[in-house]
Amino acid sequence: MKKTASFLLFFLVGLANAQQLNCSVQVNSDKIASTNNQIFKNLEKSISEFVNKTDWTGESLSQNEKINCSMVIILNSYDSNQFTATIQVESSRPIFNSTYSSPVFNYNDKDFSFRYVEFENLLFNPANFDSNLVSVLAFYSYMILGLDADTYSLNGGKPWFDVAQQIMTVAQQSGYKGWSQADGNQNRFFLISDMMSGTYDAFREAMYQYHREGLDNMTKDLKASKEKIMESITTLSGIYKVRSNAFLTRVFFDAKGDEIVSILSGGPKVAVSGTIDTLNRISPLNSSKWATIKL
Repeated sequence: MKKTASFLLFFLVGLANAQQLNCSVQVNSDKIASTNNQIFKNLEKSISEFVNKTDWTGESLSQNEKINCSMVIILNSYDSNQFTATIQVESSRPIFNSTYSSPVFNYNDKDFSFRYVEFENLLFNPANFDSNLVSVLAFYSYMILGLDADTYSLNGGKPWFDVAQQIMTVAQQSGYKGWSQADGNQNRFFLISDMMSGTYDAFREAMYQYHREGLDNMTKDLKASKEKIMESITTLSGIYKVRSNAFLTRVFFDAKGDEIVSILSGGPKVAVSGTIDTLNRISPLNSSKWATIKL
């Protein structure tokens, strides 16, 4: 089990020997007509080195302990070092005593614009806003770390969510989209604000139940683990009573929807009709998926 290390919020995070993320980075420039494609390759290399070589937490992990994740950046425009893009962020974590890796986070951010000068150093200080590229990458790195930690211990991701929230607060003054509640109701501001709000505690409790109490025990007792996963969906439904269209509910099912269908359709027989009703109530956008669950 991963241990949460103490973190000093105003510590200057730089390149170090201890890294926590094993992140695949892809920069797609197909939409841009340019005679200098090398800048896009250098951007991809800079981002990959920044995310993978930054010591985000102070923990020293072996290669197989690092969090597997990916960032796919699709560039929409480029002019005089100014870029507009989208970024798809995904992460997963291994399941105990198995070769299976379970998706934890799957999020597409469409409000991603930034300035990048070729060969510039990307360095991160949580107390300062240096560039939107650095802030967005750091924000999602800490979201990945926080969500991963929450799957191993109840509310274990709080230290990393605290940093993500600080990044959001500092970046609000930059004027870049995605950091403010004025930019829409499903963006970086609401992602971290909702994550830290007691109103949505059920999300984090469900993440722990689903992974640590459910998936991690499947090799011990498959039926009990399946029932625990169903219980986590019931826990998550508590959010519905407060906010029927909660952002975090969508975030949960964007990552777990296909896996839930597979789990409920396979393994030992349990009564899943009530869980399917709950799924249809709290995540109607995925009703076509829930209809494929084999009873």
